Amino acid sequence: MDKHVFVPLSNESAASLRAGDYVYLTGTIYTARDAAHKRLYEALEKKEPIPLDLKNNVIYYMGPSPARTGRPIGSAGPTTASRMDKYAPTFLDLGLKGMIGKGRRNNAVKEAIVRNGAVYFAAVGGAGALLSRAIISSEVIAYDDLGTEAIRKLEVKNFPVIVVMDAQGSDLYDDAVKQYCKQ
Repeated sequence: MDKHVFVPLSNESAASLRAGDYVYLTGTIYTARDAAHKRLYEALEKKEPIPLDLKNNVIYYMGPSPARTGRPIGSAGPTTASRMDKYAPTFLDLGLKGMIGKGRRNNAVKEAIVRNGAVYFAAVGGAGALLSRAIISSEVIAYDDLGTEAIRKLEVKNFPVIVVMDAQGSDLYDDAVKQYCKQ
């Protein structure tokens, strides 16, 4: 089912999504990859403030290519989400409501998604140039020294994603395999 959802995500919006839903996100999301996740996590361990409020926000695992003239961002495809799995449960417990990436997540992430009423979305790998068309603006808000891995605030309009893991514990990857094997 196609759904249009505003971000940051409300508890109600996250709870209404089901694995397999096609979703178009509009509003504000943030980017963060491996190096940014490590810095955020280390700051939290030291009880230091972090540069963004995780509550109800969505993090896109993406490091863009340089922007072309007249565009806010270059190619903006997802990176493999499992590289952030060691950090995700902590961030979810602090209020992160959604993540966008590609690929499977481990059981600890799945449990944290359910525990916190969150959602994991997949963006189509290899479609970074197409995905960038849904990004209206891009602003580095932290860790500029990380280059493409800096944390960015993105304004998006109808950014296309698919719900992979929902707040009820359904996992599209597992469900699709089970459905396929029945045939």
